[in-house]
Amino acid sequence: MADDPLIDFTRESFSHMGISHPILRSGSGPAVIVMTEVPGITPKVAEFARRVRDLGLTAVLPDMFGTAGRDPNPAAHGLLSSAAYGVGAMARLCIGREFSMLAGPGASPITTWLRALGAAEHRRCGGPGIGAVGMCLTGGFALAMAADDHLLAPVLSQPATPVPVTRRRRAEIGIGTADLARIQQRCAQGLGVLGLRFRGDRLVPEERFASLRRQLGPTFVAVELDPEDANPDAPTPPHSVLTEHLVDTPGHPTRQALDLVLEHLRTRLLDSRDHAPDRPSPDEP
Repeated sequence: MADDPLIDFTRESFSHMGISHPILRSGSGPAVIVMTEVPGITPKVAEFARRVRDLGLTAVLPDMFGTAGRDPNPAAHGLLSSAAYGVGAMARLCIGREFSMLAGPGASPITTWLRALGAAEHRRCGGPGIGAVGMCLTGGFALAMAADDHLLAPVLSQPATPVPVTRRRRAEIGIGTADLARIQQRCAQGLGVLGLRFRGDRLVPEERFASLRRQLGPTFVAVELDPEDANPDAPTPPHSVLTEHLVDTPGHPTRQALDLVLEHLRTRLLDSRDHAPDRPSPDEP
């Protein structure tokens, strides 16, 4: 796969509390915030966003790091260039003030920005609410955003923060006490949270999914795939369920996981439109 020019996406910027990032947008209908994995908006992340768009939704991609559209696969740019690009993207994240990879999404300033973006997109796109799909570094941010009532369809794909560098970190989900209590209340009222990982993924340990089950109860639906099901042509160990390690063949376990995500978004955001107001109330943040 070569670099993606992203010509079917419009570009603008969103700013909140001193943080500003470009936004890529495509489609119409209720919004889904698609948060990219490291090293950025790759062609396969864009491909996933197009599938969301084709449901009749607006795919909104915050361009928070990396070079949008660049293919990180060594076959596209060469081994040394691709390695340097990936290391550079990670280094910028490690020293950046917006992300807190050790503490998790609840302590990251970018969470406030993402929640403000979600509220703005709900006002702009209408519908019963919005969806949010986080991947890898951003996986847990989809859960942090679920403290807001307008987020109706959170998806945590391989949530890798807090970075599991200690035994305690392996089980943490990185959400503050007040926000977690609100999310738990919403789960008790019917909010569904979808989580995806490959078994054996050291970045997304089983202890983290055990904590999510314990904290969120039966409304947390975990999809845990065997590593043998990952795309064998991917240049990295099994990790990226919806993108790099997807085998896009009907009936394949990774494709079934993708289809489940799309169905989650569709039923929560489109099937319920007849039973919810088209616009948020004037006092909604």
